[in-house]
Amino acid sequence: MPRKRLSMRRIREVLRLKYECGLTNRQIAKSQLIGRVTVAEYLHRAEKAGLQWPLSEDWDDSELEHRLFRLPFSELTGRRPLPDWARLHQELRRPGVTLFLLWQEYRADHPNGYQYSQFCDRYRQFARKLHPSMRQVHRAGEKAFVDFSGKKLEIVDPRTGEVTPVELFVGVLGASSHIYAEATRDQSLPCWIDAHVRMVEAWKGSPAIFVPDNLKSGVSKASRYEPDLNRTYQDFARFYGSVIIPARPYRARDKAKAEVSVLLAQRWILAVLRNRVFFSLAELNAAIGELLLILNDRPMQKLGVSRRELLEQVDRPALKPLPPGRYEFAEWKTCSVNIDYHIEVDHNLYSVPYQLCREKVEARFTQSTVEVFYKSRRIASHQRLRGRGRSSTQPQHMPRAHRAHAEWTPSRLISWAEKTGPQTAQLVSGIMQSRAHPEQGYRACLGIMRLGQTHGAARLEAASRRACRLQAFSYRTIKNILSAGMDRLPWEEEHTSLSAVPIHDNIRGAAYYAAPKEEARC
Repeated sequence: MPRKRLSMRRIREVLRLKYECGLTNRQIAKSQLIGRVTVAEYLHRAEKAGLQWPLSEDWDDSELEHRLFRLPFSELTGRRPLPDWARLHQELRRPGVTLFLLWQEYRADHPNGYQYSQFCDRYRQFARKLHPSMRQVHRAGEKAFVDFSGKKLEIVDPRTGEVTPVELFVGVLGASSHIYAEATRDQSLPCWIDAHVRMVEAWKGSPAIFVPDNLKSGVSKASRYEPDLNRTYQDFARFYGSVIIPARPYRARDKAKAEVSVLLAQRWILAVLRNRVFFSLAELNAAIGELLLILNDRPMQKLGVSRRELLEQVDRPALKPLPPGRYEFAEWKTCSVNIDYHIEVDHNLYSVPYQLCREKVEARFTQSTVEVFYKSRRIASHQRLRGRGRSSTQPQHMPRAHRAHAEWTPSRLISWAEKTGPQTAQLVSGIMQSRAHPEQGYRACLGIMRLGQTHGAARLEAASRRACRLQAFSYRTIKNILSAGMDRLPWEEEHTSLSAVPIHDNIRGAAYYAAPKEEARC
């Protein structure tokens, strides 16, 4: 019943607008400046009192009031059954479930139950009695809250006795409050990502949203409005079909689930293990796993069901299925393309298309591969090199001139020379054998190929024969022979002309040097 009863004149007007004008309850409420629930209540009273429109002319306001309010409203409607608020609170976590839908189902089972407004008010009263962190309505499979515990565990080296502190990673699903925890060596990016991978594998599905705190492993630059996320963390979320929405800085309510779960992990895991000594991370995580089973199987005080039961009933059916393969940890790096169309990753060089010289690209590198992206498009992929100072160059990334030069090998150059003739093949082979490295003779051989295109194969073969007899294995020798036309001279004439010594008084000859020393002195 409304706190303040309307006058009989306004009640008559409500009845007239309904039965004579045929207006809806919403239109009547707007016309009379009263609540829609108030209109529904007066019409319900009129229906229960058996009133018909138009009202009898003999009825004054007192008669109308007596007929409408002779019985309390509770007696008119009968006893109203109360919904199971705990069950409704769990149902609200399912995708697409709203209070209005639950109220409709409630009224279908109990026609004399509460109206929608009272139904909502009573549910909110129930929700206020829960823990403040549970006031948020978390949808099934929607969010997973992740964080590191501020308090640490310890591992002892069995040989030296050195004590090493380790971190405790904690994750919790929003709808079921199911907790996952494991020890990691530190808060570095590889440990952060590996813990996430094992967490979704333990849940056998991934949530739609990961809600981390603003630690550096997850958020490169914290911001209330546009946080800058770590590329590897984004890559991980994309692999599992999820998104990352970090909690706002200094807003603990955004990650209340994580705060409560960290507190529970500290009480039921750290505190229980405080007196035990562990010699390896695997041994410590085995003990944590045993305590997690106990924690997740314990019934929650407010709802009366365990976290594991809620995981199976609410969250797991709504989680995204895991991809066929496991996520492989990958790092990202922004690189500048050098003038030799290579980028540097971990002290090794990898080629990209030469058109991108001096551009900025992004390299994504795993243990096995290096991928290069330009404006979000993959432009190159290499096997990752080990060691330092090595390079991986793909022919399609090179300019045409570089590609042609790179395609030449000693065997290919000799094979080309054999097509010209055996003397040219001997010349090319001699050029490469006379160098410390065969590659040093490539340019000379390519220059000789060009001379063959200019002067013809026959002249080049003849010039090569003359150069081989002189043991002059060089490009310059072939060029001088062809320029002087010496390739056209017979070898005998040249040999004779070169060996004949003219007669002159100043030329002593070989006999002079063969004479006895005493005679030479005279």
